[in-house]
Amino acid sequence: MTLPVHLVETLAHARVGAPVALEGDEAHHAVAVRRMRVGERLVLTDGRGRSVVAAVTATAKRSLEAVVEEVADHPEPAPSVTVVQALPKGDRGELAVEVLTEVGVAEVVPWAAARSVAVWKGERAERSLARWRATAREAAKQARRPWHPQVAPLARTEDVCALVAAADLAVVLHEEATEALSALSVPAAGRLVVVVGPEGGLTEEEVAALVAAGARSVRLGAEVLRTSTAGLAAVAALLAATPRWG
Repeated sequence: MTLPVHLVETLAHARVGAPVALEGDEAHHAVAVRRMRVGERLVLTDGRGRSVVAAVTATAKRSLEAVVEEVADHPEPAPSVTVVQALPKGDRGELAVEVLTEVGVAEVVPWAAARSVAVWKGERAERSLARWRATAREAAKQARRPWHPQVAPLARTEDVCALVAAADLAVVLHEEATEALSALSVPAAGRLVVVVGPEGGLTEEEVAALVAAGARSVRLGAEVLRTSTAGLAAVAALLAATPRWG
């Protein structure tokens, strides 16, 4: 049976035979929802590459204690992938974050593109960012990822251009592009950046700015994908051309 996965703040001092504690909402979920009992085993991860298998020794309403049986350190996946996701309408932002986390991206950057229907301002921006981060956290546990993705604060176009300029390969998905994503030579290491536009599409000015910063304007195929799934398709196509998925 696959062991349940829970997130802890740190496993820096974890070693076989040592105690480890799970507290707060994560512990409540393990004890009250999963009904973990003394003697059962689970996986704990810090989301930064270290995970342990541990056996439960004690439980309370919002705490769980266990003893470490195995410790594993996982190298950070290469190449690293950042997806700049233009704000979609409704709950499609959380869908995008969920599938991008499952496919293995290292960072998701919400972007206020010119034609984005959704607007993040004030308290709404804080709530929306919190939902995206919670979605990434839960999806990473579901996907059993030892490295959890980061969800950055809301970016402006100039911020996105800076990310593009620093990348080893950056692509912007554009339905009018003549170059196919599948024709690119993808580096085996370093940082890849994928820019996904909003439902209304990218403006000519945005495409020009991103290309000037170093992005390749590419198309996925004849089909037009939703903004919430286009990033997934693009990342999968890129990673399939690297040893990471080889």
